Amino acid sequence: MGDGEPRVPTAIAVTSADLALPPQDERTLPAAVLQDVDRRPLEHVLAELQSLVDQHGHVIVVCSLAVPASVERRLHTVRALLETDRIALFRPPLPPLGIAVLARQLRQLASCDLSPGVLASAGRLLTHYIHAGALLGSVARLDHVPVGLKAHARSWMPGSQFGVVAHPVPQLVRIGPEAALTGPEFGTWLLVAKGQHPTDWVTGSLAPSWHVQGLRETALPAESATWWGTGRLTEFCAYLPDLSVLYQLVTSVRRSTCHWCGIDVIGDRCVFCSATPPVYDGGAGGADRDRALGHRRDPALGRRRERRALTG
Repeated sequence: MGDGEPRVPTAIAVTSADLALPPQDERTLPAAVLQDVDRRPLEHVLAELQSLVDQHGHVIVVCSLAVPASVERRLHTVRALLETDRIALFRPPLPPLGIAVLARQLRQLASCDLSPGVLASAGRLLTHYIHAGALLGSVARLDHVPVGLKAHARSWMPGSQFGVVAHPVPQLVRIGPEAALTGPEFGTWLLVAKGQHPTDWVTGSLAPSWHVQGLRETALPAESATWWGTGRLTEFCAYLPDLSVLYQLVTSVRRSTCHWCGIDVIGDRCVFCSATPPVYDGGAGGADRDRALGHRRDPALGRRRERRALTG
């Protein structure tokens, strides 16, 4: 998977130890765990991230939408204080177990000959191939998937269970003899994280209906109860396990150069500096655009529309 000069792999960081899943294969690199970033002294977190940047060149922090706001603020503060575009804060719209799976896929790919910008962009691409959901005892406090009034009412009935898919397409069914959820149309493995709920329907009904090629169990992430709105759940995630398939997916996408920071990316947004492709006004034509791209940091060259907000 690529020969070339020896390099230090990009660091993949997560915000809690339970998001650092065991290696999928012998090439899966360890995760950097940024534990309690909102509780430790700021200077300690600064030193930790600066050390990771010094050692690895670039750091990709994969962060759940369920983390407390204080964690997100601290990460943004540290990135701003370090004045660096070498730290990417990536918060995909996945439940916590899906976040852990995606982080592990990036850890697998970090061992390959992918540049930091392409690796960071790969997170957006691979998110589309993750099917994440849960078996819930209640949907009364579920905010991430549309819940009808009937389902809300049934949540209060003793013994009610609901099968939910949050990503890529929201689905919700009440568990019964005919209950079914639409799964991936390609071969996947299923990771199951058991909380305060039996796993029988997930392992006995869902897994066969999704034709999974393998099944593994892991501990439920601490953030899952917050994300799903209940502690009575079993979380599951279908994913692509093979490094060769992940690598082929990523390398088959056309690469471009970020017009702002100059690194290689795939897709329409740089995860490190958050710049999107510029839009030029007027009829100057391709030659003027090329000249502007050759001077990426000069704001006077053309009127460019840039989104400089940190990646969300």
